[in-house]
Amino acid sequence: MRYFELFNLPVSYDVDLSVLNQRYLELQRAVHPDKFAGKSEREKLIAVQKTSEINDALAVLKHPVKRAEYMLSEQGVDIRAEQQTLQDPAFLMQQMELREALEDIQHSSDPEDEIDAFEAQIKVLDQQYSAKLAEQLIDQEHSVLEIAADNIRKLKFIYKLREELSRIEDSLFD
Repeated sequence: MRYFELFNLPVSYDVDLSVLNQRYLELQRAVHPDKFAGKSEREKLIAVQKTSEINDALAVLKHPVKRAEYMLSEQGVDIRAEQQTLQDPAFLMQQMELREALEDIQHSSDPEDEIDAFEAQIKVLDQQYSAKLAEQLIDQEHSVLEIAADNIRKLKFIYKLREELSRIEDSLFD
C-alpha cells in the first residue's frame, strides 16, 4: 500500500497535516470495524486490517522523520532499521556542543532562558534539514538520495535532542 495514495495526497515531504487528519477521519469512518459488526468474520477481519493499515500510514505521514524515511524507502533506499553512524565531522562536533549545552541547562541560573535559546537553535536546524529534504526526496538520482539519507540521520538526532530537552524541562519544572 502506498501511503500518499491511500490519503489521496501528493508525494511530498511537506504534508498539510489538517488535510491528512481530515482524510484519516474519512477513511476511518469508511472501514471502522463497528460498521461491520453484523458482517461475516472475514469482512470483520478485513475491516480490522484496513483500520490498522490506515493507522500505520497516518503515524508515518504525520511524523517528519518517519515520512522522510518512508519516502526514501519508496525510492529504494531503506534506512529505517539501520544502525549506521554519520561520517560528517562538522556535524558530529556540532552535536557534541549541543549535547554539552543541553547538559548545562540543568545547572543554569536561568534554565527557562536556556531552554528557550536551545529550542530556537534546534528549531533552526530542523528547518534547515527539512528544507533540504523537501528538495532531495523528490530527486531520482541515487547520489542525491544518499545525501537525503544523511540529512534524515541528522534530523533524527535533532529530534532526539528535542525529546531530551523535553525530559529536562519536565524534570526542572514539574
